[in-house]
Amino acid sequence: MSLIPKKGTVYVVDDDEAVRDSLQWLLEGKDYRVKCFDSAESFLSRFDPREVACLIADIRMEGMSGLELQDRLLERKSPLPVVFITGHGDVPMAVSTMKKGAMDFIEKPFKEDDLLNLVERMLDSARSAFSQHQEQASRDALLSRLTTREAQVLERIVAGRLNKQIADDLGISIKTVEAHRANIMEKLNANTVADLLKIALGANTAKA
Repeated sequence: MSLIPKKGTVYVVDDDEAVRDSLQWLLEGKDYRVKCFDSAESFLSRFDPREVACLIADIRMEGMSGLELQDRLLERKSPLPVVFITGHGDVPMAVSTMKKGAMDFIEKPFKEDDLLNLVERMLDSARSAFSQHQEQASRDALLSRLTTREAQVLERIVAGRLNKQIADDLGISIKTVEAHRANIMEKLNANTVADLLKIALGANTAKA
């Protein structure tokens, strides 16, 4: 068994067993972890949204099509990068998948190098999305520790309001504002106002 860490997970969804087998052989030979499914339905019931992964799916399948699968993933707000395998006549369909966020499509018969390059691009995108998600979750966890009043004070600090202005805004004393500021700094593990702004603005940017 190889002790080298796998490069990432590639989901393959295709109702053609020969295609699944050839893709698995190709990708595992390049040290990717591969999970194959014979239908979109079985994939949706078993894929792990927390995994750094990408998806290769046939656009035409028995049962749920690749287009319908993409719609289901969009409904779940899944960041999973997708590339579609298409037959010659499916290019207009494939173009519509890219308008909905698919990274690319590749026509049969495809070149191995083209597919491998796409997989690496998708996994780079997945790693970036996963990292951003983790950072956002960490910021949200910190911000959730604030009381309602502390959140109001933080909002005004971010807006550039001075302590006296914040006190006037909220109808509290300057000393109370200072106490809230100290609590906010402690709860958010911030040593400077710049640290505070990075946490607060990072969260606001992600929600925008």
